[in-house]
Amino acid sequence: MTTAIMFQPATADTHAHQALALIAQHRLLTSTQIHQLVTPNSPPRKIHKVLVPLREQGLITHAVLPGRLQAHFLTPAGHHTVADWPELRGRTATPIHSPEAASLRAAHILTGVRAHLAFLTAARARGDEYQPLDWVPEVTHRLPDTAGEDRLIADAVFHYTATGPRRQYRAFVEIDRATMSSERLARKLITYARFHDYTPQPAGRRGTVADQAAVLAWQRSYPRFPRILFILTGASRTTLTNRIADLRRMTADHDLVTRLSAHVPLGAAVLEDLEAHGPQAKVWTPLAGSSEPRGWTQL
Repeated sequence: MTTAIMFQPATADTHAHQALALIAQHRLLTSTQIHQLVTPNSPPRKIHKVLVPLREQGLITHAVLPGRLQAHFLTPAGHHTVADWPELRGRTATPIHSPEAASLRAAHILTGVRAHLAFLTAARARGDEYQPLDWVPEVTHRLPDTAGEDRLIADAVFHYTATGPRRQYRAFVEIDRATMSSERLARKLITYARFHDYTPQPAGRRGTVADQAAVLAWQRSYPRFPRILFILTGASRTTLTNRIADLRRMTADHDLVTRLSAHVPLGAAVLEDLEAHGPQAKVWTPLAGSSEPRGWTQL
């Protein structure tokens, strides 16, 4: 009696699917970054066998950056293709529509991807659960009470699961390239503190017992408030050290931020240190309490 062989469809996405999803999520990626995200164990040149068909199908195009780097972004047809993919559900980041727009946004976007890759490289080496799509850029939370701002926009939110012992982490990430004043950077801590404390008021009711038991705004999205990580680059070591000191000063001097730091781990690190030593190394400066450097999960 012959037993029929049952063939099941593959459960893994193709490299083309992964590349398209990642370009959609980050909006802009260099060829090297796509290689590091999708096929890190293959020779770098092989990623072109993935990208060329996507370009020929009209799903991606690219801008040429200084140093002849190609930075890829989706075409309108590419956006239409990925619009209903489950892994991208809920993404609302403004798409890039031209090489000129790509060039203008490249520095900030690609710096964020560098930080993501530092975490991803470490997770792969440690056997932790952290995948290329676990870093979500430009996450927005509506918040009317933010001293004139109506939104909290985190440069990224990531989800990371350490496996020994098993523990889940979430973090808001702020990428600082030293393009804004140190005071303006530190003020972001106030916005996070307001988000941490903000309870939306039910329409038409104030001061009731029901209001006091209302869910905090952040609890609608997270089981625990994510830790807040500042990643700095783009200036001399002295300048970056001073900017981290200003973040610590804001934490100590502003009552809302001080209260936030009692419940939420806050830390800052230099991007080049993350790339050289990994995020688990003692390269993070806590923004409250002792300034002794530590790994990001020990903040």
